[in-house]
Amino acid sequence: MTAAICKEMVMRKSYLDRQQIDSIYFGGGTPSVLSESELCQILSIIRANFQVSENAEITFECNPDDLTAEYLRVLYEAGINRLSIGVQSFYDEDLKWMNRAHDSKQASESIRLAHIQGFQHISVDLIYGAPTLSDEAWKSNIETVLSFGINHISSYALTVEEKTALHNWVKMGKMKPMDEHKASSQFDVLMDTLIANDFLHYEISNFARAGHLAVHNTNYWKGIPYLGVGPSAHSYNGVTRSWNISNNSKYLDHLMLETLAFEEETLSEADRYNEYIMTGLRTMWGIDLEYIGSNFGLAYFETISQQIEQPSIQPWIRKNEYIITLTSSGKHFADRIASELFMV
Repeated sequence: MTAAICKEMVMRKSYLDRQQIDSIYFGGGTPSVLSESELCQILSIIRANFQVSENAEITFECNPDDLTAEYLRVLYEAGINRLSIGVQSFYDEDLKWMNRAHDSKQASESIRLAHIQGFQHISVDLIYGAPTLSDEAWKSNIETVLSFGINHISSYALTVEEKTALHNWVKMGKMKPMDEHKASSQFDVLMDTLIANDFLHYEISNFARAGHLAVHNTNYWKGIPYLGVGPSAHSYNGVTRSWNISNNSKYLDHLMLETLAFEEETLSEADRYNEYIMTGLRTMWGIDLEYIGSNFGLAYFETISQQIEQPSIQPWIRKNEYIITLTSSGKHFADRIASELFMV
């Protein structure tokens, strides 16, 4: 798989048109299966085929049970300079309900060990809305992360995906279902607590103190082109969107034959506009009506100017000159509001 990933990068090195790379992100699976030599091999191929910024953010997604002192040393020495740790909760009851492999002790220990190794940029993932998670425990989870001096937090409402063990357990009545009202209330607690602790709510699910916004997240939500490598990986260059075959064996077979297995779509003007609305509205930068007029034309500008005056939209947005952002209440309904502003 490592050899195939490296081969794909060489074959697609022109995709980003030699733009400078300021973010490299290992995720979308279990990158911690990589050995030191495999990790270094991938990074070496990236640097040989792309123009990587000297200060590029290199993030490694990991679970607490992956992070032994030895493996953290491997990551640090390989050049990883940012960790995204999937803690989710510091309570064993929650972790068992979510079918996580780690326990609460490992959750805390992984952060402690990462600090000892010298990692200065650490993001922690938390999940809210689990049936086992009381409001008191949720507040405690947030306070625990803050006590570690963490400057970036990604937090998501629990979703029960179909065809998973968790979905089957809920369906059979072995597990409690989600409580949407509790999830909404806990999201409010999250926003209030982190903003009070000088965090910027820069995207619906992402919070950071000034100077610690993730380059990876920021680029994605601002529509910066990116290349995704590996099975199921998605890529975007501003004109087209592509996605690799999801089957590991077929992915490997194609790369052995030096062929690429992906599907691609060319985005229409309406597609690009709707994507700008969907991503921009989720961020603290919002959507810019002047940008819409300049890049999509007068018809788009006039349409959205009328749409944002609708009674169904007005309570959930703020307008500052030509910039439209969501209110705190509106962040609960970001996807619905965006869909009402789409050009069809």
